[in-house]
Amino acid sequence: LSLRYSCCKQDNLDFMRIKNLSSLSSQTVYKCHLSSKVSLQTCYSINNQFTTLFFSFYFLLSWKNCIVDPSGNMYYTWLQIMIVPVLYNWVFIICRTVFTDIENSYFSVWLTLDYLCDLFYIFDMVIRFKTGFLEQGILVQEQSRLSQKYIRSSEFKYDVLSILPTDLLYFYLGIHYPIVRINRFVRVYRLFEAFDRMETRTSYPNTFRLCKLMLYVYVLIHWNGCFYFALSSAIGFGEDGWVYPNMSDPDFATEYRQYIYSFFFSTLILTTVGDTPKPEREEEFMFMMVDFLIAVLAFASVVGNIGHVISNLNNAEKAFFPNHELVKSYFKNHKVNKDLQKRVNNWYQHLYINKKMTKENEILKTLPERLRAEVAVSVHLGTLSKVTIFQNCEMSLLEELVLKLKPQVFSPGEYVCKKGDVGHEMYIIKEGKLAVVADDGVTEFAVLGEGNFFGEISILNIKGNTSGNRRTANIKSIGHSDLFCLSKEDLKGVLTEYPEAKRILEEKGKQILIKMGKLDESLAGGLESKEEQMNSRIKRIEDSLDSLQTKLARMVAEMASSTDKLKMRVETKCLHWGPDTNDVPSSKGM
Repeated sequence: LSLRYSCCKQDNLDFMRIKNLSSLSSQTVYKCHLSSKVSLQTCYSINNQFTTLFFSFYFLLSWKNCIVDPSGNMYYTWLQIMIVPVLYNWVFIICRTVFTDIENSYFSVWLTLDYLCDLFYIFDMVIRFKTGFLEQGILVQEQSRLSQKYIRSSEFKYDVLSILPTDLLYFYLGIHYPIVRINRFVRVYRLFEAFDRMETRTSYPNTFRLCKLMLYVYVLIHWNGCFYFALSSAIGFGEDGWVYPNMSDPDFATEYRQYIYSFFFSTLILTTVGDTPKPEREEEFMFMMVDFLIAVLAFASVVGNIGHVISNLNNAEKAFFPNHELVKSYFKNHKVNKDLQKRVNNWYQHLYINKKMTKENEILKTLPERLRAEVAVSVHLGTLSKVTIFQNCEMSLLEELVLKLKPQVFSPGEYVCKKGDVGHEMYIIKEGKLAVVADDGVTEFAVLGEGNFFGEISILNIKGNTSGNRRTANIKSIGHSDLFCLSKEDLKGVLTEYPEAKRILEEKGKQILIKMGKLDESLAGGLESKEEQMNSRIKRIEDSLDSLQTKLARMVAEMASSTDKLKMRVETKCLHWGPDTNDVPSSKGM
């Protein structure tokens, strides 16, 4: 403290500020200050520089041990970054080579961007050395194996070729020859890899495919425009009506007009839209013929890709929504009345406009069962947990039941169930309103909304239920209603694996029936006693069957043993008599 106080007194610094510094850093600064007679502020500046170097060295050590997961976000982000230098080289190297005015006007900018892209290329190779790979489903993280795999791959050869210092040719050809950097084009495979990853991750893959197609078309037209300007320069500007006009005209002398005119002319040729000047020289005819062939291939590719995108959109709609065209054909063939057709068409229209899905299970069926269960739980578990009889149940049981939920959509005025119908399923209201109505269909007793449920007792088969698993009310949809349906068979199949949960659910169902006054306990007791007797008989029959199976297996084993013994005796007799049948005593001799 005295040391700090003396330092503060000498340099007029705040004592409390010095006191709160870390002890190690403070001691280093104070020793520097006292030994070298340098001001305390200068010592702090030097200490901060050393601290920065230390953390930089620590970062390098951390990066040395870092492994990049090829399926992780870091690798995906880096691929997106690599799109910029690769596209820069593909667009501007040819452009600067042909349009010399553009090259000369912004030379310092181009030189800076060139070597900045080279730094990205080099760092990309460093990341490739750090990129792991899967072996038997496990990410390999041994640096020596990662390096060996990358060096032996063809991508390493392409990367080395793309980073060769061809810029040294500037000393021989001159500084304004960017074409010497043409080897940078080889890294284009990273662009394709980035586009493939983005297509799988984006939420709008069809829109992304269209944008990617337009980018490819732009690059093609760009290159063709550069070749057109280069050919015009070789023939001579303004020599005929096909080549680029003479530079003496100030309207065509600027670098912007040069590029835009060439790009426009290239677009006319490749799209075969509009009139193009008639070629007059052999070189011009050859250029036009090659462009027409490229245009045919490009047009076929564009049409094919757009058709593929439209087909994918139709397939996506078919996967999400029922096929309405088949239903229309059915109505037409069977002459269904117009009123019913209108109701069905309105139902389809509601599904399509509001993006209601009725085929969730089919959409998710390609996922692994566990992953499909997690998706269904994240979407529907909250809805299922609102049902009283399923509250406080095992999470694994709820996960099984969530996979069994089937979405259903009901139109306005449509009955979900009617009084007296046999109940085979229960319903959970996800969205919409339903009315409990009288037999006349007009009088409303109650209105059910989001989160309500009904029909849960009918799927449990509770003994003593006086309603006999029949619906006790009429439920009608007021507007468009989205419901989840859980069938009795699905619940029964799940509960076979959870006997304790089955007992708990039956107890909850009995309590509900007691409150409703629809549980006959004497009848339930008689049914339970009969069920116990039946179960005991079944148990005895199973035990008898097991005993019979054991006896049958023993008899089969004894018969097999006897057969083997008899076979051995016959073989022994045959060996004793020998192969000559004359040695066998005949019946006459005996």
